[in-house]
Amino acid sequence: MKLLTFAIPCYNSQDYMENCIKSLLPGGDDIEILIVDDGSCDSTGDIADAYQKKYPGIVRAIHQENGGHGEAVNAGIRNAEGLYFKVVDSDDWVDCDAYMKILDKLRELAGGDTTLDMMISNYVYEKEGAKHKKVMRYSALPKDRIFTWNDVARFHKGQYILMHSVIYRTKLLRECGLKLPKHTFYVDNIYVYKPLPSVKTMYYMDVDFYRYYIGREDQSVNEKVMIRRIDQQIKVNKLMVDEFDLWKIPNRKLRRYMFNYLEIITVISTIMLIRSGTEENLVKKRELWKYIKDKDLRLFHHLRAGIMGNAMNLPGKGGRKISVAAYKISQKVVGFN
Repeated sequence: MKLLTFAIPCYNSQDYMENCIKSLLPGGDDIEILIVDDGSCDSTGDIADAYQKKYPGIVRAIHQENGGHGEAVNAGIRNAEGLYFKVVDSDDWVDCDAYMKILDKLRELAGGDTTLDMMISNYVYEKEGAKHKKVMRYSALPKDRIFTWNDVARFHKGQYILMHSVIYRTKLLRECGLKLPKHTFYVDNIYVYKPLPSVKTMYYMDVDFYRYYIGREDQSVNEKVMIRRIDQQIKVNKLMVDEFDLWKIPNRKLRRYMFNYLEIITVISTIMLIRSGTEENLVKKRELWKYIKDKDLRLFHHLRAGIMGNAMNLPGKGGRKISVAAYKISQKVVGFN
């Protein structure tokens, strides 16, 4: 069995995917790289095949009809042979020194008595044109030891475990029934959120591992693109609302974290609807909050009672200006460009 599987979802990624692949190759025979060609129309598939031929036993090319980012991740989970699993988007890459430290630790933990469910590390915003690289760290988590949810301190607003920062145990992803929807953007939030109640053990390494590129005009986190795709953000938001009855999550700290995560996703949906400036999207904003209210009245009041929920729902233009503060927090999570 491989130690770690990387899945690289690729759609028309010919211009940048090789930088991503090359950053992963130093892992050698302990890792496998699944390049998932999601129905690309350019040379993505040929590049994937060339790397498979050059690095047999390490790189596998998977070709499928276009199903979107989520279906590419699903293909990675289905085909993974590694004990652990990580998604790296085709325009991102990893830091080599941090990578070697993570592999060393995973080897050590894989031979231990305790099964590790999730490893967390830092990610860096590689924002086009930015002089200073912003690093997202996790001060709420104990460092360099296995811990449980009971050991987690309170997360700060804007400090969330994202796809960029997480490595899951592959079997856990399969056993929790994770299956991301096809043809939908922003499913990385579901990818992180759904397995959380199955996670019992964690390990945090304070290393700047994942390099998250921000700068392409067509990128899904571009604010204009997010507004254009707001219906998909709303879809993901609703799926997360539907996924769990959070009141039944037994661990208090996990429950609080999941409430906070659902809150920030709802804030992002709401702020994009507000910033679009159209009456149609303000109607969608009201419909989203009504959906939550009809689904779980207690959850609705809980989300509304929070500072960010209040900011998102203050009336009139004055209220919308106040919502900018919540927008700044959501920027930390998504890294809008």
